[in-house]
Amino acid sequence: MERKVAMRKDLCFAAAALFGVNALAAPPDGRLSVSFVNPESYTDAAYSHAYASERDLAAVEHDIRQHLDRLAERKLPRDDTLRIEVLDIDLAGRFEPLRLRGQDLRVVRDITWPRMTLRYTLSRGDQVLASGEDRLVDMNFMMSVNIYASSDPLRYEKAMLDDWFDKRIVKRVVGR
Repeated sequence: MERKVAMRKDLCFAAAALFGVNALAAPPDGRLSVSFVNPESYTDAAYSHAYASERDLAAVEHDIRQHLDRLAERKLPRDDTLRIEVLDIDLAGRFEPLRLRGQDLRVVRDITWPRMTLRYTLSRGDQVLASGEDRLVDMNFMMSVNIYASSDPLRYEKAMLDDWFDKRIVKRVVGR
């Protein structure tokens, strides 16, 4: 019993440290706001099989939010704010009825491209610079150069988000 309590304490400390690190990685001053609208209805937003737990969905949301935080930190001017609502996620690949060492197997083929639907508003003060709803789709995701590690479970989605961020957000900021 004491061992379980000690393990719980260790997990609590690890979680607190993780949240502390994530808070430091987020853009300052609330320049970026990311929300996930009705995530239970997303097409495919889990690292394991489609019948995944809320914890698995939360992990995907966390990783997408963290990636968008990094993009905003590097590319969004300090005067600008960006609000993103994630309306749907469909990760690259599909789960197939194969099992590898007791774990689900996501098989990625050229016809199982990544997709997301986002609603966004880019503002500077009270002025809206750009807004809209975009359906992101990368049908050439396997033919493009990808800078993310092959072990990254969101490597294709991150590349797609990078491209969207550059075309929709950075272009609007630079092209004022």
